[in-house]
Amino acid sequence: MTAVQDAPEGAEKEIGRARRRKEDGRLITGRTRWTDNLNLPGMLHLAMVRSPFAHARINSIDTTEAAEAPNVVAVLTGADLADSQGVCINAWPITPEQVTPTHLPIPTDRVAFAGEIVAVVVARSAAEARDAAELVDVDYEDLPAAIGLKAAVTDEVLAHPDLGTNKSAFWRFDSAEAGTGGDVDEAIAKAREDGIVVEREFRQQRLIPAFMEPRSVVVDPTGEQITVWSATQIPHILRFALAATTGVPESKIRVIAPDVGGGFGGKLQQTPEEMIAFAVARRLGKPVKYTETRSESLMSAHHGRDQWQTLTLAADKEGNVTGLKVELLADLGAYVAIVGGGVPVLGAFMFNAIYKFPAYQFNCQTVLTNTTWTDAYRGAGRPEATFGIERMMDELAAELGVDPLEVRERNWIKHEEFPFTTVAGLEYDSGNYEAATARAMEMFGYDELRAEQKRRREENDPVQLGIGVSTFTEMCGLAPSRVLGSLDYGAGGWEHASVRMLATGTVEVVTGASAHGQGHETAFSQIVADRLGVPFESVEVLHGDTQVAHRGLDTYGSRSLVVGGEALVRAADKVIERAKPFAAHLLEASEDDLTFSDGRFQVAGTDQGIGLTEVAAAAFTAHNLPDGAEPSIDAEATYDPVNFNYPHGTHLCAVEVDTETGAIKMRKYVCCDDIGNVINPLIVAGQVHGGLVQGIAQALWEEAVYDESGTLVSGSFVDYLVPTAADTVSFEVDHTTTPALTNSLGTKGVGEAGTIASTPAVVNAVVDAVRHLGVNDIQMPCTPERVWKAIQGAGDGGPDTQGAAMPHFEGDGVAGNQEQPGTASTEGAGA
Repeated sequence: MTAVQDAPEGAEKEIGRARRRKEDGRLITGRTRWTDNLNLPGMLHLAMVRSPFAHARINSIDTTEAAEAPNVVAVLTGADLADSQGVCINAWPITPEQVTPTHLPIPTDRVAFAGEIVAVVVARSAAEARDAAELVDVDYEDLPAAIGLKAAVTDEVLAHPDLGTNKSAFWRFDSAEAGTGGDVDEAIAKAREDGIVVEREFRQQRLIPAFMEPRSVVVDPTGEQITVWSATQIPHILRFALAATTGVPESKIRVIAPDVGGGFGGKLQQTPEEMIAFAVARRLGKPVKYTETRSESLMSAHHGRDQWQTLTLAADKEGNVTGLKVELLADLGAYVAIVGGGVPVLGAFMFNAIYKFPAYQFNCQTVLTNTTWTDAYRGAGRPEATFGIERMMDELAAELGVDPLEVRERNWIKHEEFPFTTVAGLEYDSGNYEAATARAMEMFGYDELRAEQKRRREENDPVQLGIGVSTFTEMCGLAPSRVLGSLDYGAGGWEHASVRMLATGTVEVVTGASAHGQGHETAFSQIVADRLGVPFESVEVLHGDTQVAHRGLDTYGSRSLVVGGEALVRAADKVIERAKPFAAHLLEASEDDLTFSDGRFQVAGTDQGIGLTEVAAAAFTAHNLPDGAEPSIDAEATYDPVNFNYPHGTHLCAVEVDTETGAIKMRKYVCCDDIGNVINPLIVAGQVHGGLVQGIAQALWEEAVYDESGTLVSGSFVDYLVPTAADTVSFEVDHTTTPALTNSLGTKGVGEAGTIASTPAVVNAVVDAVRHLGVNDIQMPCTPERVWKAIQGAGDGGPDTQGAAMPHFEGDGVAGNQEQPGTASTEGAGA
């Protein structure tokens, strides 16, 4: 038997090499496996009947006309599926007292948001199912709707009257109580007497994860197992949720996530549609498919962000921060999603960011409203926190009259102070904020742009230049299971991997981390190729199928590389250890005399050696193995991280603002991120570029807006403004390297970095451009209309410059209280 040759000695290392992604060939040419491509014999199609009301009682549902429509097989309501539809779970109750409404896939008596499903039509084609869905006659009794955070928290109108309150959970962290810092109220009181106190309110508007591929699910109940194909980020968690809530044994459920066209947290979900398809397939005994329309996706797929932040920062007269207090309102929507309640808790540990704050307190009230439920969106809590603190550091700099970078450097953790335990109780293992900032300033031409800004102000130029700064860090790679348990998170933080050495010399890598566009197949191939000394082309990465990858916790929170990659390393190292006694036997040498390098075992001091793939072939034939040896060198590993992971960076943005029209034009954007050792620079650049666009879009364009009745008025791409390439500039990206100390690869997460850092960088730039005109805040998205209004109202504290006290309702993402995003022009936003 002939084995594939091991990588030649001295071959170029794969880690750090800018490999083109091996999966792109099929993705770009369409030779791929989207869920909606699947067509099974006898497959039926589903259409959902959705409520137009945000809050209403269901008096009756007449399905007669729909049931008689051409090729309709069944029309089913919540009552019809009551014994089989299960429930949508909340896996992260952040307090024991959390108020959590029951989330049925199809409610039986009342709807709690516009877009909630009240019936499902089953037909022989998708078009016929959709047509028949129009014929279902539902008698609704309209109920008052709780819309807007500041209104809902008063409990004047209840999203779920049976619960008696809209307040879901209150969660608090206090550094004095935790023993990680001082008393924040004392720090603020002292600063009021002899220092500086900055108080601001910021709005994190509601966003919609506009992934490329709408959600889709196919369920086939005809085999010994029920097979579910879903465009999901979490096949393993979905299988668990299906089994746990329907009574079907987990061993009888197989979930496959084929190629998935983007997720950004929006597919980190156990959706009602998945549960309904599962129940209908079981009921009818036939395969079924549901693929949402784009309108359905925007209206009823989960949303993100949606917070009000009240921040109080205390500092001495030199600008050394002495305390930070955060008061947060977070909108959960109508239900507490799978991890939705915990998203603000992730942000709780990041408001202190890269800084050495002596005292800190975080208070969060989560609130139920009659809107689409919210959950993780790229960054999940970390972007919200970074935005808040980076805006505050700019405000502190303005109070002091110093450069924003100067006040940051005055407060940040110095590189020689790592590892550093923060006021929030986290241990940052490594970092060098000075190096990343110096490189970013060099790329940006910081001093030259500041000089240009000064000239423009002196000349009273109608187009002013603004410079925005964001120095960030994040906690990612969800992370030690014991820590997650202490936060009442419903799962662990581990990841599983296995490495199979095939007889012909190729390698199968199986990972529990499921990709949806990140380049796992390429990066993981590079890691294994280097570790085992085999050619990159000889490594095949398998994922996204619970029957192939039998254990896993899937993909979110920038965990794939730092947790899943480390599991792969450990499995590969076990392969080498398992192969060592076989190699010694074949070479008639002692194991103690063997070394392993570049894919070969070598007898020290001799020219005798044998390749790992040759050992794999010998194990397969089992003709000449040590007595009693098991004929396999395959191995698997489960890795539970010892800490979170802390990438960081400095992002700088320059914008031009036309003070006469409010139009914004991006001039320049540079960033220098420190993500530890880089596996593939091309993949890293792609991740950063994509993240930057999403963060910039929040700053300038995107906003989900409801009217006062709870109708989503930004329910299409006409009104929900997603940018194109023409709307941004070419980004300049670079990185510095301080390896992580908590994994053997020295890597840090990168998937969310661009989104986390870019939003405050852009908003800081916009505010900086007009601060000399009396403006100190502009509510996101910074549309030309809002910029213009801020300038016009600056002298008398006009609209959107300050915000109101927390109980106030104005400007709460409700049409009628603010302009709709679709009314704002994007002209002048391009390069």
